[in-house]
Amino acid sequence: MIAGNWKMNLDLQGSIALATELNKHTDNFKCDVALFPPYIFITEVMKELGHSKIKVGAQNCSHSENGAYTGEVSASMLASVGVKYVLVGHSERREYHTEAFEVLRPKLQLALKYGLTPIFCCGEPTAVRNALMHKDFVREQLEECLTGFTHDEIKRIIIAYEPIWAIGTGVTASAQQAQEMHEYIRRHVGEMYTHEIAEKLHILYGGSCKPDNAKELFLCPDVDGGLIGGASLKADDFMAIIDAV
Repeated sequence: MIAGNWKMNLDLQGSIALATELNKHTDNFKCDVALFPPYIFITEVMKELGHSKIKVGAQNCSHSENGAYTGEVSASMLASVGVKYVLVGHSERREYHTEAFEVLRPKLQLALKYGLTPIFCCGEPTAVRNALMHKDFVREQLEECLTGFTHDEIKRIIIAYEPIWAIGTGVTASAQQAQEMHEYIRRHVGEMYTHEIAEKLHILYGGSCKPDNAKELFLCPDVDGGLIGGASLKADDFMAIIDAV
């Protein structure tokens, strides 16, 4: 899977133009592709895509089902307009909106309840990586948020490993670093649930994935695609990453 997280970028015209250009190339897709526009553009992007192979996701959802939560958007609302995926626990949400496991677990549960496929993001900051504590850090994130699901539920969750030190910095984890962490994540989820479930788990890499390094990353046996940030805002770059699959 290749997922394009547009973050807080583009206006309406730019969003429609990018979706239109990508939609011209779907016959060449050999993987699942999803776009994550800002909330306000989701329905317009979906109209432009029509019955495309490209699916649309949301960058976040509320940890509450409904109620007096001004400015929030619920999982049921997203499902009602045809959204298929939702990001949960992106590092920017954790850092700038102080999201911790107390709200992330309910988000995962509500996404699953309303038929959305959550993409759960995990990863370590620079200081943790430099201290060689990155595996412990990610293990804690997995255990805090991914315990207590049924086997059918955990099978529906996608994981995205995003080393925070590589997000938007231009620094990318080497293929060896990415493979090491993806293999560790898969093995630990196998210990939490079953190895059969872990083998079928989709683990995406997120962190300055670009056309010139995508193929090397995707050749890693435990890297099942990418959660793409900046490179998803340019049609040529995003298509090159999709072609790298």
